[in-house]
Amino acid sequence: MSIKKSEAPDGAGQSRRNFLRAGLGGATVAAATAGVAIAPAKASENDAEKKKARYQETAHVKKFYQTNRY
Repeated sequence: MSIKKSEAPDGAGQSRRNFLRAGLGGATVAAATAGVAIAPAKASENDAEKKKARYQETAHVKKFYQTNRY
């Protein structure tokens, strides 16, 4: 059963709206301050580490290729 506007207690609609406005306002402020506090990420690897070979054809990899015929 829904409550019609005329049946609602005085100020009930206003207090609900004010509650939601305060919540949205607080969330906006929190999001704005969180964006400012984030520091830029530093690179975890230097150029030499980025260029080094990583793929190693181990016995496990060779067995996989042999099994699946790649």
